[in-house]
This record gives sequence, structure tokens and C-alpha cells, in this order.
Amino acid sequence: MRRREFLHSLAAGAIALPLHLKAAPLLGKVKVTDVKCMIIRGTWDWNLVKIETDAGISGIGEAYWGPGVKDLILKQLKPLIIGEDPLNVDKLYTKMLMRSAGAGAIGGVTVTAASGIEIALWDLAGKLLNTPAVNLLGGKFRDKVRFYRTLQTINPIDSRAAYKETIAKAREEKFGWNAFKFQGDGIPLAADPAFQEVGHDAYNRNLTAKDLRRITQGMEWVREELGPDFDFAVEAHWRYDTRDAIKMAKAIEHVKPMWLEDPVPPDNVEAMARVTHAVEVPICTGENLYTKQGFRKLIELQACDAVHIDIPKSGGLLESKRIHDHADMYYIWSAAHNPASPVGTIASAHAAASMRNFRIHELAKYIDWWQDLIVYDGPIIKDGYLTISNKPGYGLSLNEDVARRHLAPDETWWG
Repeated sequence: MRRREFLHSLAAGAIALPLHLKAAPLLGKVKVTDVKCMIIRGTWDWNLVKIETDAGISGIGEAYWGPGVKDLILKQLKPLIIGEDPLNVDKLYTKMLMRSAGAGAIGGVTVTAASGIEIALWDLAGKLLNTPAVNLLGGKFRDKVRFYRTLQTINPIDSRAAYKETIAKAREEKFGWNAFKFQGDGIPLAADPAFQEVGHDAYNRNLTAKDLRRITQGMEWVREELGPDFDFAVEAHWRYDTRDAIKMAKAIEHVKPMWLEDPVPPDNVEAMARVTHAVEVPICTGENLYTKQGFRKLIELQACDAVHIDIPKSGGLLESKRIHDHADMYYIWSAAHNPASPVGTIASAHAAASMRNFRIHELAKYIDWWQDLIVYDGPIIKDGYLTISNKPGYGLSLNEDVARRHLAPDETWWG
């Protein structure tokens, strides 16, 4: 067939090309035509993002949960990328933050909103280029990303039976967990909210001798139930002063946790460094920090052993890889904080797969329809690992029926 006849047949639709050859002529010509956002009420209010193009190809992503994100996406950021080439992901992310300087573009909900759009752009770019999103970040260090399951506060805190029951139920979940995280700050209050235990005050950050005994006892029960080789972390939720955090780390050192998480508030990295340098238990922190600049001092002071990046919150996929790369120069490893829906979780796992020194990813509160929200090849997590799909982008699509059933009040399908 001569070239002219081939092109005529192609235009007429008589010849079908593979997707990667179909996409190639579009490159540099595709433009963003719309940005949409809807809120799904799951464990939290998940902010899902969709970017549409004049090529009829769209990408989806997720911004960190919370109020105000949707308004920022639709009112502030959407106009900045309409008409732009969606393959210029880093440029568009930079543009959104540059043009939002007055709205707090170095942290908070503005970075979160821009992150959600950036994540949707990587899905879109992968579809346009017919490759998994991870390949656009430099490719994979691993095909599977290990996950841990976060368990909520065990009550009563001084009941071994309650620990045993909670662990048994978690181990029965269909994901095959091989790592957990337990709450190390579940100090109980009396039934009357006006009364608290002796030595407690709602606004101070102390641990009493009784608190330390109960936390230590609980973690000893965890180790006994799980056995000597099962990994688990301990969460502290920024609750304690430096001295009390050091006491806590030393009290649980013998049960060999993976890490103690967020032992002191996140806004003073020198205080975090004091804890890290004083204890043998690894310190993991970072979920409340934004962008590579937000993590820079923490890393350069070697104030932690692991950076805990919330990828849909901290700047998206590429910015999170930059955070990892900076930490890796100090041989500080990376983990991922994650309360997201399956959309943000899988997107985050693509970034994790591209990071050399990444160890483990979180799945926080679980609800029974969590994995039903999307259509994906096989189970999302199996034997404690998420396998990266070889399909373009993130290799997923929304299950419209499930999404519609769980829309937040006053939300409509892609609004």
C-alpha cells in the first residue's frame, strides 16, 4: 500500500493503529479543556480530581482529604491550566504554586489542591504516552510496594483480650498484612469529659508513670501476639514533649518496633532531632510537611530516621520523589503516610515504586467497600503488597455505581 493510500485508509478508520502509535501524532497538540472535582465520603471526605482534554482522554487523581480543597481546585487552579499541554506536568505544578503565592503556596490546602491536579496529570500523561505513570518518574525500582495497616486505638487499653481480638480481626482481612501500626497515644479519659485522669491536662504534653506502663505493656502484648519477626510501628500523633518522647522510645525499645512515629510536634525540627539522636528506636515523621523545602531542614539536621511523606498532600508524585532523593543523600529512608481512597493510594504507590530507598506504604482506616471504588486488575493489595499495573497511567477507572452511592452530601457525579 502506497503512503497516500495508507493515510487515506487511516483517516477513514479502515486501519486501526496501536494506542502508542495513535497517541504519538497528538503529542504537543493536546490541550486541557476542563478540570473537575467531586467529594466521595469514605473514611474521610476524599477529593477526587479529573482532567479532561480535547483528545477525549482524561486522567484522574486525588488531593488530600479535607474542606476547602475543591473550591481551590475549581476557582483558583483550574483557570491556570485550561488550554495548556497536559504533558508539561512539572511546569503546570510550578505555575499553579507561583500564581497562588498570596494563598499560601508553600504549604497547606493550596499545595494539597495543586498536588491533586498534578497526580491527575500523571495519569493523563501515562495514557497519552501509553505507559504506566511510574515510567514517567524514571521507572521502577520494584514491581510491588509493601504496605502496612494502621489499627485504631485499642480499648480498653489495659485489656490483653482487646489487643488479641483486634490483631486477630486485622490478620483475617483479605489483604494478607505482614506489617501493622498501633496507637501509642490512646490514653483513656473518664466518661465525664470535664474530668481527666490524675496528671493529665488537655493542653499539656506529658506522659505519667501510669501512661508509660500501659503503653509499654500494650506494645509487649502486640509483640507476643505477632511473634518475633512481624513488623509493627507505634504512632504518637505529635503528643509529647521531648523528654517524655525519649522516655517512651526507651520504654518500648525492647519490643523492636519498626519506628516511633511523630513523637513531638512537627514544627520544631531541632526538638525532633533531640529525640532522634537520643534513642535507639527509629523515628519516622513528615506527614505534616509540604514540598521539598518543608522537608529540607528535617533532612539536613538528620532529625529523623525515615521521612513519612503524604504524597497527595506534600506536593504530588514528582515533588515527593524529590523529597526522597534529598533524604537518600543522608541515607534516610522513605515511607508513605496515606489516608487516601484507592485512587490516591495507587498513584502514591507509583511514586513509591520509583524511589530507590522506599520501604513501606500505609493504608489507614479501612472500610468494606474501599477497593470496590475502582476497577483494577485483580486485588489492589495481596499478601501485603500492591503490584504496579502495566496499563497506561495508573491502570484504574472509577466504579461509577459505587462512587455515586458514596458521594458526600450535595455532591454530584463529577459535579
